[in-house]
Amino acid sequence: MSSTDAPAPTATILSGIGEIAAADWDLCAGTGNPFIRHAFLDALERSGSATAETGWLPRHVVVRDGGGRVVACAPLYAKSHSYGEYVFDWGWADAYRRAGGAYYPKLQCAVPFTPVTGPRLLVRPDLTEAETIAATDALAGALTLVADRLDVSSLHVTFAREAEIERLGQAGFLTRMGYQYHWENRGYAAFADFLADLSSRKRKQIRKERDQVGACGLRLATLRGAGITSEHWDQFHRLYRATVDRKWGDAYLKRDFFEALSASPLGGDAVLVAAFDGPNMVAGAFNMLGPDTLFGRNWGGSVDVPFLHFEICYYRAIDLAIELGLARVEAGAQGDHKLGRGYLPTPTWSAHRIKDAGLERAVARFLADERRAVAADIAELAEAGPFRKDNGN
Repeated sequence: MSSTDAPAPTATILSGIGEIAAADWDLCAGTGNPFIRHAFLDALERSGSATAETGWLPRHVVVRDGGGRVVACAPLYAKSHSYGEYVFDWGWADAYRRAGGAYYPKLQCAVPFTPVTGPRLLVRPDLTEAETIAATDALAGALTLVADRLDVSSLHVTFAREAEIERLGQAGFLTRMGYQYHWENRGYAAFADFLADLSSRKRKQIRKERDQVGACGLRLATLRGAGITSEHWDQFHRLYRATVDRKWGDAYLKRDFFEALSASPLGGDAVLVAAFDGPNMVAGAFNMLGPDTLFGRNWGGSVDVPFLHFEICYYRAIDLAIELGLARVEAGAQGDHKLGRGYLPTPTWSAHRIKDAGLERAVARFLADERRAVAADIAELAEAGPFRKDNGN
């Protein structure tokens, strides 16, 4: 049979990640990013963190070839709100509402509550070049078809890789650029080597901050994998929930998520940096390890100790990255205060397909203006970064 006679790929919609074998999903997802792995998505769903009740209804798309092999897949959710996404479209929703339209439900191709760049159009790596193109096109087409059949206002692919966004742009999606702050390892052997790269003023500031935390009387520890007990997760979740409740209103991650993650194949990649007052955890940051990156995720604290947040979330992360020879630390969304701690602006990408032509035109104009502003911000922030200039200061 010739390739032109081969059966066309078929796409199916899953109502939960548990409906596909982990091996089939992970063959497409790869090992480069822990958040797109089956175990991470399963922990979110089984714990009740990402469900219809929380506004994240799973609608994952799986593409199979004519022989029934899974050749591509994508994490997809029907959303009844815009919480937990970190690529903000509240203004679009409000404008559409005022014009008489219903923005929700919409579709979100993303990892819930996780503003981390990674693959979104997942294709198994052992395909030929022609098969890869066909599988990717079939997956992109399936996402669009799902959006049409579910009669949603829009389809959003967020925190995808730039190459994926370019491909979606060619398919008619609107593209959007944002930025986060990432720390890059320039071959440092110790934290002191990193400090030596900074301007004198920033170097002194960080030393002062770390010294102050060191003298506060708390015990700090970096816990990994099996070293994180259920009691640690209990204490951390209480801190995380209380901190989020004080600031934003709702803690996205349920307590059972952390237990499910620890029991999964990804459990060994969990990192908890914590501060203890005796046996009691009083501050902590949840991180995940990738092959070359430490990803900072969630923070919680119950004490007011100057610079403790910076120590636990940023400096200890750098310490661990240097120790493990990692290429970078991604410390999460937003936060201009990261710039002075050695974290530089790095572009992030998303793609958006909007059904209503009028809203699409308005969003397209907004995104064109926004991209120019974001590019200017990145350039300005990078120039104002803490690293030494050529004069050594």
